[in-house]
Amino acid sequence: MSRTPVWATKVATLIQGGNQQAALAQIKVAPSVKDVEQLRALLTTKGLLARNPVLDTATQDQINALLGSRLHRSP
Repeated sequence: MSRTPVWATKVATLIQGGNQQAALAQIKVAPSVKDVEQLRALLTTKGLLARNPVLDTATQDQINALLGSRLHRSP
């Protein structure tokens, strides 16, 4: 059974609505690497990631930060 990307969908809606600052704040407190990757996939399919390099950089930075052994969030 696959998990619905609820967090990613909500953040993508923020971005589509033009509230980039709120989306960046949400990206900084992302629950997991998988969620950020789902967000990147959603933004790529909608063409928003290519048009917005700040979001591209923020999502990549958050993935790198969450992959660090000291920064994993507890379940």
